Amino acid sequence: MPFPFPGMAPPTSMQPGDPAAVRQLFEQIAPSYDRLNDTLSLGLHRLWKRQAIAFVAPRPGQRLLDLCCGTGDLALLLAEKVRPGGQVLGLDAAEAPLELARRRAARRPWLNLDWRLGDALATGLSDGWADGAVVAYGLRNLADPLAGLGELRRLLRPGGRAAVLDFNRPEDPAGLVARFQRFYLRQLVVPLARQANLEAHYAYLEESLARFPTGSEQESLARQAGFTRIVHRPLAGGQMGLLELVA
Repeated sequence: MPFPFPGMAPPTSMQPGDPAAVRQLFEQIAPSYDRLNDTLSLGLHRLWKRQAIAFVAPRPGQRLLDLCCGTGDLALLLAEKVRPGGQVLGLDAAEAPLELARRRAARRPWLNLDWRLGDALATGLSDGWADGAVVAYGLRNLADPLAGLGELRRLLRPGGRAAVLDFNRPEDPAGLVARFQRFYLRQLVVPLARQANLEAHYAYLEESLARFPTGSEQESLARQAGFTRIVHRPLAGGQMGLLELVA
């Protein structure tokens, strides 16, 4: 599929954490999102997502949640693993990625998958609704990461597991890992996004990372949110991070 939106205007506000701007951003990049993810990570994002799923350890019959589900690749993997009798709900604030997720799921009608447009900070689901949950590249975009972790904790039954996958903000901003990350974002991500007329949209990545909690800060926020077991693991040489949580 060719890259879309020639001459497309970027979101009117690119302020990280602004719900309306983030929603507009993902509405616009949805058709190119999966292609760019594969290109920019050399396909490794699929491995990192499988590591997140391995921690959650889904089992047949469970009810699982994919918060900030985007185009639904994680939800589809989870739905395969909870058969028979299980259920997966994918929730996202943007309609365009959800529509792509619905189309992908329609090709696998044997999977018990539901999709919902909603706010990850106020899902409307009942306490303890989920046996487990994943959040991939979503926590960084929330207006309040602590509130997001609090809602995630509320939704999990006691002992339920959650995996939060995202870019890792290095502890030392002047260190080698941080310098490589800036090089990667500025010299690889943004130029490739420019070819898709999405330069401003992907330049947002570095801005969003500047306000994102470091791994140790995420662990502290998760403790405040009420999780009982908390580990943040760097992935890809510290470029990505996996926050492993038990309710």
